Amino acid sequence: MSVLRTVARRSKRTLIAAALAVTVAAGTGGWAAGSAQTAVTGPPPGAAAWRADHSLGMGLPDPATARPAAVARFFAALTDAQQQALAVRHPLTVGNLDGAPIALRYTANSLALKAERARQLARATDPAGTLQDHQQARKAADRCAALLKPGRRILAFDPRGRGQVAEVYGDLTTAEHTAVIVPGSDIDLGSFDRAKDPYGTPAGMARSLRTQLTADAPGTRTAVIAWVGYTTPVGLGPDAATGRLAEAGAPRLARLLSGLTATGVPAPAVLCHSYGSVVCGLAVPQLGGQGRIADLIVFGSPGMRRDDVAELHTSARVWAARDASDWIGDIPNVELLGLGHGEDPTDPAFGARHVSATRAEGHTGYLAPGTDSLRNFAAIVLGRYGQVS
Repeated sequence: MSVLRTVARRSKRTLIAAALAVTVAAGTGGWAAGSAQTAVTGPPPGAAAWRADHSLGMGLPDPATARPAAVARFFAALTDAQQQALAVRHPLTVGNLDGAPIALRYTANSLALKAERARQLARATDPAGTLQDHQQARKAADRCAALLKPGRRILAFDPRGRGQVAEVYGDLTTAEHTAVIVPGSDIDLGSFDRAKDPYGTPAGMARSLRTQLTADAPGTRTAVIAWVGYTTPVGLGPDAATGRLAEAGAPRLARLLSGLTATGVPAPAVLCHSYGSVVCGLAVPQLGGQGRIADLIVFGSPGMRRDDVAELHTSARVWAARDASDWIGDIPNVELLGLGHGEDPTDPAFGARHVSATRAEGHTGYLAPGTDSLRNFAAIVLGRYGQVS
């Protein structure tokens, strides 16, 4: 009987949510607030030249299909000179190749960013371009220049579409505790880091978390990755309400995590914000034995497209947080005809461990300094589970 009651309750909630969704769409002119995005998939430009390169007397691992563990073994068999030569000839490929040595990826992405900056500066003065073209090119060149500043460690860079990037805060090669930030909607190369609403950006979240980790454990080596490796939804359109972009992004996140394992990085805590939690919910079950994570933290989540923790098929501890002022709490937690993302991870029935976020404000305030959520997230990353409230 309990099973029948559960089914009846879910069916009733689904019907109510469907009616609510129709009402909201009608009242806002449908999905006009968002624009459909084309997901960036596969390796960046240059993969064909990489596959055709036989300068080492052997084939190079296919960036589209080679597992990160195989990539790591390939590079481990090369000399430093051979590795550097590949990075110079194929910076976009090496810079985005999960399983390649981390320091080599920094070098390759520096070269790729310099080349992209030069290309955008040329566009900015191209007489065939419009004024808008010139303005957009200058902005793109400025973003590249910012990422090239001394001290920045760029783990991935892909100029396609709205642009993708991953940056490391701390020394990933020596870290004892690590974390990965997976952002939600409206994040790309242009909004990766910004002065307005900084803790709603992956760079701002990563810096804040690393600062808290250093304050809480000053003698402990830590590193945080701000990862924008998938095409995020823009606005409140159908992309945000469906799993299409998450399905395209999940294999990319799984490869990143597998690459960290292959290069000897300690199993990270993965922090998934908003739509990023949908990506995480689809990516984590894909890891299998290829990648290890210590903890999975979802916050401001609309759902993970999973009914409960068991469906994540992970041995990692799963945590969930949502503050009372977060508008995401008003989103129906259902999945109907492809719309919606399913169960609420903060519902005790989902099975995640509760994380307090009473001092966080709004949808993007979870990692703001002084919040209990930030303190709790740092405790989880450090493995100090007894300190989590």
